[in-house]
Order: sequence, then C-alpha cells, then structure tokens
Amino acid sequence: MPVVVVTDSSACLPVELAEDYGIIVVPLHVLVGDDAVLEGVDEMPGELYDGAATTSAASPGELKVAYTRAMRASKCDGVVAVHLSRHLSGTWEAGRQAELALDDNVRVVDSRGAGMGTGFAALAAARRAAAGASRDEVYQAAVDVAKRSKCYIVVDRLDQLRRGGRISTAAAVLGTALAMQPVFQVVDGKLALKEKTRTSSKALAKLVEAAVKASGDTPTALAVQHLDAADRAEQIADELRSRIPHVDEVVICEFGPTLGVHLGRGAVGVVVVPGGASFDSASAVDSES
Repeated sequence: MPVVVVTDSSACLPVELAEDYGIIVVPLHVLVGDDAVLEGVDEMPGELYDGAATTSAASPGELKVAYTRAMRASKCDGVVAVHLSRHLSGTWEAGRQAELALDDNVRVVDSRGAGMGTGFAALAAARRAAAGASRDEVYQAAVDVAKRSKCYIVVDRLDQLRRGGRISTAAAVLGTALAMQPVFQVVDGKLALKEKTRTSSKALAKLVEAAVKASGDTPTALAVQHLDAADRAEQIADELRSRIPHVDEVVICEFGPTLGVHLGRGAVGVVVVPGGASFDSASAVDSES
C-alpha cells in the first residue's frame, strides 16, 4: 500500500486537497480562557482573535495515536509526517518523540515554515506517495519542497505576534510607535523582518515584489493566505498571476486559528515554491540542478 502522509492543522490545507490526496490532518490546540478547542474539529469561540487566545502543540501521545491509526487504517508501508517549523511550535519535537516510539515506520519532516509552507511540502509528499514511491522517496519529496519554499507575511498590528513570543517586545513597540508596516519572512524556520514600510499599501507591494523575485523562471506554486482579508488576498493573487506567467498552481485560503491568533485580523501571507509542488515539477528542478 502507498505511504500515508500526515500533517497538522497549522498547514491550512484546504479540505478538498487533503481529501483528494488522502492526507491525514492532526488538529492542534487553541486555548481561550478555560476553553480548550481543537482546530478544524471544534467550533471556535467568537473572541478568538481579540488577543486572549493562545495555542498549544500536539502532544507526542496524540501524534503517536494519529500515526498508528494512519498505518492501521490504510495498511500502508509507513507514514511521512510533515509539521510546522520546530522554531515556531513544539509539534515537530512531539512528532520526533512519537517517531522514535514507532521504530522505523514513521519519518518526520520539519517543513521549516508554517501555513501553506507546510501544506505544499505535505502535498508534494502525498503526490509522490500516490505515484507508488517508497517512504524514503516520499520523505525526500517533502524535504525538497520545504527547502525551496519561501514564506512572506504582512500583519496589520504587531501586538499579537509579540504576545505569542514570535517577535520581541522592543520590536513591537518600535513598530507601533512609528506606525511601521513590516514585511516578515520565514528564514530557517524562524520569523524574521524582511523590510520596513510606512503604509499597508507599501507593505503589500513589497510582499508582491518579494514573491515575484522568489519565483525565478521555473514552474511555480503559489499560496495566498489571509485572515479576514479575502479581498486583499484575491487582489494579490490576481497580481501574482499576471506577473508570474509560469505559475502552475495557486491556492487561496485562510490562515487557521492556530496561526491566526498570532497574526491577527487583516494578515496576508504568500508562499512561493519555485519549481512547483508536484512530483513532475520537483523532478524537473532536481534534474536541472
């Protein structure tokens, strides 16, 4: 049987894509006051993005159960689990502990990203698995796409990133005092400042420029993500389609709650995968390099 791919809910994979490729999504935890809810499973509280919520990684026990169920239900040859960056969550480390407990049946990938930065790596792995690849080949497909993925993010306010520990208090205060609109990027799995701008429109323009530059001249997969900013996301996607003629895949989707509570309403992100996230595209890039 084919290898089964597992990811976590922070990957923000649209449901239809996960179902089409048989990707199992493990829910992460959102904590609002005394309420603990599971992303993608439970109904989310209305005050979710008001600054009071926090998030929690999946536990080793939860992931061990998820991996074991995946293997038993599918009678597969093993599991490749693709999780968000180890620098942004404890989920990858929990996956590693579960991996060690299950001997050689599981391989865990650090996507070095978040959102569709994780999602595209999981998709590439699942597409490779569907072609009948071995567990090691499926693992390598995820690693290759994770290495090529570029993630850029613009947020309306820095407060929630600071509260979640994703940026320092000093950086948040500076940004608020100067009405700065920063463009962030994920570098080696960590959130880093790419550019400072004065207005939201300039920040979004820089976001687009960064994505266009990152795309290179090979088939490219794109994701535009947002939180309560659908119009912005559609406009950015349209502009990227017009400026990157070799786009072969575009996904437009919302940030899920586990990312949204840190990014806040109005956040927009772009994930660029030069070489694409399909098995054929990845093979073409590998053969040229």
